[in-house]
Amino acid sequence: MADTGVDRGKRRFLVAATTVVGGAAAVTAAVPFVMSMLPSQRAKAAGAPVMADMSKIEPGMLVTAEWRGKPVWIVHRTQEMLGLLGQHDDKLRDPKSEEPQQPVYCKNPTRSIKPEYLVVVGICTHLGCVPNYRPELGAADLGAHWPGGFLCPCHGSLYDLAARVYKDVPAPLNLVVPPHKYVTDSLLLIGEETKGA
Repeated sequence: MADTGVDRGKRRFLVAATTVVGGAAAVTAAVPFVMSMLPSQRAKAAGAPVMADMSKIEPGMLVTAEWRGKPVWIVHRTQEMLGLLGQHDDKLRDPKSEEPQQPVYCKNPTRSIKPEYLVVVGICTHLGCVPNYRPELGAADLGAHWPGGFLCPCHGSLYDLAARVYKDVPAPLNLVVPPHKYVTDSLLLIGEETKGA
């Protein structure tokens, strides 16, 4: 068989180069398809679950996540805050959370999965205003009896540190507790419940 002068090294290089370029083109073509499978901003706004990192929330602090275009508050309650719950039930409209403003697994005195963390939609149940977080005890403008909680500046509705509404204020219901679950000790998934909950 006669040698036709084929440079095998050059052939291997061309095959390898063509493979690399073809692979890069395939990845480039696949990226839009993979990205289309991820939830869009519109889907997130429509209700796709959102993840919240709770590792940096210090005791007494409130952080806000966004779910379905609404503010979701995560409050890391201190032991002192938790100790105040239950001491003013006679002043609350729905102290035992009988109204369906929370998932079944949060129908308890703290309205939460983990007592130290409150997760609520930060929208007043009166006219949809956003209340202020007022955790300080005996706030001068709210009186010495004030145990801390939330104050709606629009019409004066008050909520305690379990987001339960006081009597004789315009808001008719407790703040809404959204469906949520803990993925790990420090990661919270808002908008998705634990199976069987």
